[in-house]
Amino acid sequence: MGRKLDLSGLTANEAEHVLQVVQRDMKLRRKEEERLSELRQELDEEGSRCLLLSRQYCFNQHCLYNVCKACRVYSKEDNAWLCSACQKCR
Repeated sequence: MGRKLDLSGLTANEAEHVLQVVQRDMKLRRKEEERLSELRQELDEEGSRCLLLSRQYCFNQHCLYNVCKACRVYSKEDNAWLCSACQKCR
């Protein structure tokens, strides 16, 4: 990145095609960076929620609360679903 391309040996049509490819690449990179930024934010939020819940006494080990699919982990040892906070406390 940051290098200049020498397009002087290309026809106008070829240079236009190269420009379109570069612009499409830049657009895809921007979109991917936005997606990764959203994922990082979701992971930070999830980590904060789990940390907060794990500090609550009632959530340690077996809280028996109903949680959504995203907030649970299957424990082979217990043959049961546990909330993510309880799992992390173990």
